[in-house]
Amino acid sequence: MKLFHTVQGIRDAVSASRRDGKRIGFVPTMGNLHEGHLQLVRLARETCDVVVVSIFVNPLQFGLNEDWETYPRTLQSDAEKLESVGCDYLFHPTEGEIYPNGMADQTRVVVPTMTDILCGASRPGHFEGVTTVVSKLFHIVQPDEAVFGIKDYQQLAVIRRMTEDLCIPVEVIAAPIARDHDGLALSSRNSFISEDERPKADVLYRTLCWVKEQITAGERDFMRLQDEANQRIEAEGFRPDYLEICHAKTLEPAACDDTEIVVLGAMYARNARLIDNVTVSL
Repeated sequence: MKLFHTVQGIRDAVSASRRDGKRIGFVPTMGNLHEGHLQLVRLARETCDVVVVSIFVNPLQFGLNEDWETYPRTLQSDAEKLESVGCDYLFHPTEGEIYPNGMADQTRVVVPTMTDILCGASRPGHFEGVTTVVSKLFHIVQPDEAVFGIKDYQQLAVIRRMTEDLCIPVEVIAAPIARDHDGLALSSRNSFISEDERPKADVLYRTLCWVKEQITAGERDFMRLQDEANQRIEAEGFRPDYLEICHAKTLEPAACDDTEIVVLGAMYARNARLIDNVTVSL
């Protein structure tokens, strides 16, 4: 595996591979890698000749009082994990390399739909930071396909819309959620969950599954389901951020006759905000 810190370096390496007729796969990350990230790399490895992974803790997608400064940075162990699953090129740029004119004057990429609801309502400006950096990374690496986890369902939907709207020639691939033995979705922020909270932290996933069961059984009072779901989360000592039943593609509130639904939830532990989702096909 080769490590690159500059835009020109990774561009030259990928361009050489492309001239050789190789298919390029890309997995953008913020590092502190866990099994969920490695599954994305393995998925890219299945269909691509060259796999590129980026590690960049993007300050543009963190709001005030969020955890950018304390976000775990574990490059050495990340690199070892990536090499073990067949990553070819690791791109680890500095902030100045990604934002050479500074963040204040950075051209922004804005998706006007799906970004001010759900996680966007709790984290103003977050998705503008995501779409801006992902757009830049797509233009830097110019992959044939890019793999994103379904755990960040809203992010996936927004990136798909951005890619479609801007005619970016990248195939966006969705990877299943990687879960711990109790069902908790793997996340870099799980390390912030306290010991006394950890045995109950799967309540979000359990609640989402309960909502899915109710919908599958024919329940269509979505407001009642959402209210009871929030009560279940509160009963375990966590603070709900949102739990909403949405159309799987548009993320608008689900209608009674929708056949493709996603149930999305977010909750606060003392030192972490956890997200998860389940899909329902009727």
